[in-house]
Amino acid sequence: MAYALQNLNAQPIQKQSMAQTRLATYCNPINIDYGFCPIPNFVQNGKHRATADPIISVYDNKYFMFSTNQWGYWWSNDMKDWKFISRKFLRPWNNVYDELCAPASVVLGDSLLVIGSTQEKKFSLWYSTNPTKDDWHVAVDSFQVGAWDPGFLLDDDNRLYIYWGSSNFYPIYGQELDRKTFAPKGAIIPLIHLVDSVHGWERFGEHQDNTFLKPFMEGAWMNKHNGKYYLQYGAPGTEFSGYGDGVYVSDKPLGPFTYQKHNPFSYKPGGFARGAGHGATYQDNFKQWWHISTIAIGVKNNFERRLGIWPAQIDHDGILYSNTSYGDYPHYIPNKNANHDESQFTGWMLLNYNKPVQVSSTLSAFTANNAVDENLKTYWSATTGNAGEWIQTDLGKISTVKAIQINYADEGSELMGKYTNIYHQYEMYASLDGKLWTLIIDKTKNKTDVPHDYVELEVPIKARFIKMVNKHMPDGKFAIAGLRVFGKSAGANPGSVQNFVALRGDSERRNAWLKWAVNPNATGYHIYFGSDPNKLYNSVMVYGVSEYYCTALEKDQTYYFQIEAFNESGIGTRTEIKKVE
Repeated sequence: MAYALQNLNAQPIQKQSMAQTRLATYCNPINIDYGFCPIPNFVQNGKHRATADPIISVYDNKYFMFSTNQWGYWWSNDMKDWKFISRKFLRPWNNVYDELCAPASVVLGDSLLVIGSTQEKKFSLWYSTNPTKDDWHVAVDSFQVGAWDPGFLLDDDNRLYIYWGSSNFYPIYGQELDRKTFAPKGAIIPLIHLVDSVHGWERFGEHQDNTFLKPFMEGAWMNKHNGKYYLQYGAPGTEFSGYGDGVYVSDKPLGPFTYQKHNPFSYKPGGFARGAGHGATYQDNFKQWWHISTIAIGVKNNFERRLGIWPAQIDHDGILYSNTSYGDYPHYIPNKNANHDESQFTGWMLLNYNKPVQVSSTLSAFTANNAVDENLKTYWSATTGNAGEWIQTDLGKISTVKAIQINYADEGSELMGKYTNIYHQYEMYASLDGKLWTLIIDKTKNKTDVPHDYVELEVPIKARFIKMVNKHMPDGKFAIAGLRVFGKSAGANPGSVQNFVALRGDSERRNAWLKWAVNPNATGYHIYFGSDPNKLYNSVMVYGVSEYYCTALEKDQTYYFQIEAFNESGIGTRTEIKKVE
């Protein structure tokens, strides 16, 4: 239906300029200019953006982020605003381009080193002392390890190690490197294997129920803390919502390693952005832990993926974990007062889940509700990418709006590769009554690529209706996978959940069936679980259901479960903890 904006400035809500966006928070998936992926794999329903297998290294008090097939890398001063550096890493003797697929980096002395995955021994290892520019030099022209999914560790004694592996048959390996020449030193040592017969989360498939293939172990990463070595790995497959990271611990850099009781340590199978595997754990400039990892989409291509950053911690018992609870809602960026023993979630709630939507046009089955269903795999598309196409979401009642995230979809795009000259432009309006509108975000002069744009308003506004009007698309249709409005609504939180039960049979100890009474005041539910009642570090967010089949358990461990309801006004009290033998 046609819709005209009238009296745009009649209500003085709050005008937002481009220079005042993203002040102190971020929202997953992180907003970077993802390249358009060339991988032709299994499912191919159109051109699409993708990257995965990320790492972040802190060098010179700046954050440097590398990931798969991006024709360069990003850096940031604060972990919220990222600048892309175009770079083709060429072999010095023949100008062959080595793409950084599943890269590794390490800081050695005054240099930042980086290398991609390779199965051969003709791959170059690069270093830079000025990585905010395209200023790189060859450290080794032919790195002799030939490692896929590598990860480095520089130990306290300056001995250097490499870890690698990506297979549904072979283990994760480790080996020492000569600190000066980077040549292999000592034997290649097999370190850890998947044991999916015991570890439920390691089973292959979207629901850990696919027996067609064995699960994959990949993405080796190593951290050292308080004399302990934390060898991390991803499983069971990058295309799944349950893609997570596990960890083994040792007193020595090359083992033997013991499986951590709390696993997976990075896990996010529910909510809008799903998947938290194949990543890297690092400390920010304030020495707080973070974990960056891969988010699965897998619609246009099995390897259609994005990146997410989660607060992490190593607790007083030496347990490594990531806090993905409300992990795709706004979180605070690193700051000196942060305490990662506590959540970094802002407490801003999603205001428009499954609320009424109006749009300018609809392409085929890409219906309007797909933009507010909290599923990154689905999206609404207009029939064109022309200026003037629009989408409007009704919050249901007048609410306090603090931030908005716009997640574009790649419908009809013909782009392939990396572009530094494409951009999105739009206007965002707010209204109290759906008749009088005020411009609150003006991106009509934006010249940057913002596929997951996130705008924190300088001053919160009161509004019931939010309307986005397209001005320019990089390519293809005007399509939105998630127009997400965050803040608070007046009223009470939903209170506690009633009749919560957790059932676990003897026939399949890796699963548990959770069920509860529908809370009529709830938007959704958050389930917490773990193998210690004081360490319910894993969580699952669900919407519109009153049961959940948990398939991530350890066969031989007792588990504890707890649930809370949430809505647009806040979070209810958690239930008592349920013990399941």
